[in-house]
Amino acid sequence: MQKNKKILIIAAVVLLLIAGALLLIEGSKKPVPIEGSKTITVTVIQEGVEDKVFTIHTDAEFLRGALEQEKLIEGTESQYGLFVTTVDGVTADESLRQWWNFKDGNGDDLTVGVDSAPIADGDSFQIILATY
Repeated sequence: MQKNKKILIIAAVVLLLIAGALLLIEGSKKPVPIEGSKTITVTVIQEGVEDKVFTIHTDAEFLRGALEQEKLIEGTESQYGLFVTTVDGVTADESLRQWWNFKDGNGDDLTVGVDSAPIADGDSFQIILATY
């Protein structure tokens, strides 16, 4: 009986340590803002329209701030931040199943919204009018 209690206590401690380690790892994945002046490049891509490249000089720490500074985006607020509906004056047409897709300089989809996407000097982004 005593041996079973020790095993249960050890198992509980191990589980707590694992849970704590996972929380630390997950917390370290949060985007970290970068302060100071920076220059980023944003390319707006639409089918049938020549790509537009914007060079943005900003002190913003996140992508939303830089894009709003240039009046490039509009949208609606949600519990997750800004849902971008309009880019460079073009509104995605929901009836055509369009949406604005944000990608990083490697062409990978952003894993966070524009509110949480940190920017650093020299970063580049693509905003693509996509259809699903």
